[in-house]
Amino acid sequence: MQKQNHSFVYFLAWLIIGTFLGLSILLYRGDISIDINQTDGSNKTPPADADSTQDIHTGFADAVMKAVPAVVSIQTIVWKESDVPANTEEEITKSFLGKDSPHRPKRQAEKGAGSGVIIRSTGYVLTNYHVVANRDEISVRLHDGRLAEAELIGSDPETDLAVLKVNQENLPTLTPADMKKLHVGDIVLAIGDPFSIGQTVTQGIISATGRTSVTQNTYENFIQTDAAINPGNSGGALVNTAGEIVGINSNIYSNTGNFQGISFAIPIDLANQVAEQIIQNGYVIRGWLGVEGQEVTAQILRSLELDQVHGILITDIDKNGPGDLAGLKNGDIITSINQKKIIDTNDILNLIAAGRPGDEFLVEGIRQRQSFTTKAILGQRPLMSR
Repeated sequence: MQKQNHSFVYFLAWLIIGTFLGLSILLYRGDISIDINQTDGSNKTPPADADSTQDIHTGFADAVMKAVPAVVSIQTIVWKESDVPANTEEEITKSFLGKDSPHRPKRQAEKGAGSGVIIRSTGYVLTNYHVVANRDEISVRLHDGRLAEAELIGSDPETDLAVLKVNQENLPTLTPADMKKLHVGDIVLAIGDPFSIGQTVTQGIISATGRTSVTQNTYENFIQTDAAINPGNSGGALVNTAGEIVGINSNIYSNTGNFQGISFAIPIDLANQVAEQIIQNGYVIRGWLGVEGQEVTAQILRSLELDQVHGILITDIDKNGPGDLAGLKNGDIITSINQKKIIDTNDILNLIAAGRPGDEFLVEGIRQRQSFTTKAILGQRPLMSR
């Protein structure tokens, strides 16, 4: 009886070992899968296309895919007289035949490049004025590779903006961002064609807003960013992480001509205002007071024996201009226009430019330590050319 009990124990032990080894082999081969999270007691296996096998996109790919179709590359040509020196054969030909050698080029092409942003699906493209200024030929390469000749509709050197037109329809455009929600520290993407190597995307943050006195532009309100911008990026798009456009890339601050960590973009609300006027008129219509001035400094206040006063000191007046006709004089300090305080030159420039020819503006100021008030009828600001 004891011997039979030992035999039964041996049999049971080998049965357990065999079952364990068999299950181990099947699991190793993948013939059986066990879901340790399964609580319903079923033996169902998850489908092959479960979420665990799907790719997960990270970064700013969605914003880039949304924005890049509306950003174009711009190619320009300026034709110049050939400066290739004549050789002996050409000199002999000219001496005997009285004409230049047919093999010598009479003109040579000076090529340039930049970027642009489609602002209307009917073919209007916004770019920088300096990209297309004084160019003989302008062409636009779309994101899908199509190349189209472009017509210069108009430009505004005072903001460094220009509008082109290509004969294409149903083109993609970008949604303007809500500029009131733009903050220092926001992530932005710069899209353009640096060095003509092809469309490129760089990433940075908003470093500052409202930058002025950066370039020779008359009207400045730049967005500063550290997104890498290089020659060829000018006129391209600065977009947020939703793929909405916040600005037109315009300038870099650099000692070498290449990116050194500081770049500037024209806010899209200002750019769109300028573009709309160019499309309607071919140029921008602005109000004009006909005075020049400088900011009031502590030194100027001491020389005029004045206490703390904000405003602009008039240094020059156009004869028979609106300011002259309103009775303004050199040495006057303009402290407010239409009851809005004037702190610096940008304040007065923007206020006057926002007016229209014929508008009546209330001007308040100080003359010889006495307050004065006058009314000026704005004229139209003369067009600037470079």
